[in-house]
Amino acid sequence: MNNRAKSSIILLIALMLIFLFAAGAGFYLYNKEHAKNIELEEKIEELNIKQKITEAKFFEAQKVISSLEVKIKQSATQISELSDELGKEKASKEEALSNLEQIKQEIEKQKVIKLDLENKLNQAQDAVKTMQSKLSVLDSDKKDLELKVKDLEEKSQGVELGKIVVSPEPVKTDNVKGKKTKEPPKKKEIVQAEKGVEGKVLVVNKEYNFVVINLGSKDGVELGQVFSISRGNSNIGDVKVEKLHDSMAAAGFILEDTKNKVKEGDKVTKKG
Repeated sequence: MNNRAKSSIILLIALMLIFLFAAGAGFYLYNKEHAKNIELEEKIEELNIKQKITEAKFFEAQKVISSLEVKIKQSATQISELSDELGKEKASKEEALSNLEQIKQEIEKQKVIKLDLENKLNQAQDAVKTMQSKLSVLDSDKKDLELKVKDLEEKSQGVELGKIVVSPEPVKTDNVKGKKTKEPPKKKEIVQAEKGVEGKVLVVNKEYNFVVINLGSKDGVELGQVFSISRGNSNIGDVKVEKLHDSMAAAGFILEDTKNKVKEGDKVTKKG
């Protein structure tokens, strides 16, 4: 009986030790799992905070996207308007180029006329020299020769390359005396260009030293008028009207170096 009692006590002690060990292990595992749960809860809370921040950023991004979409629509409208303006500018430039070809042809004609006038002028100058050599002997013809020289100088005055040749005044016959007299020029109603009238340069032709501006006779522009060319606050130079159309005019450079500065689109303003 003693041995059985001892065995029972030993078994009981062993069971108690196993129970204590299992309880300790369970408590350890419980604490470890609890710590993990706390850590997970902290991570979940941190993720919730990050999610809220991300949602706030997302809403802010949506606002920015909406604002950008409005700006994109506005830009598309502006692009459409600019495209229309560009189309009009292209059409205007094509018209100007077409007129430029006509002006070039007229300039070529003026070259031929200038050459013919130069030949006539040389002949006239030779005649004047001959007359001058006889002045000392032919005192009585002095006045007549001076009138002829003056007439020749008036005819040759203003003949330059690309300039407009003015037709002589019409002549009519006096029925009473049978003499030829100059018919007075007919009066025309001309719209005078106001001081400060503005336009712009359409074409620059450096080869023949002139520009084409978008102002013409319907704007009150006349032959010989001087326009100032500027860009921003800078003055580039002056040009003088030499060829006139209804809606545009060709103007030559008054100073040679102006043609190297002027560009298409520069502003022109009437001087004086």
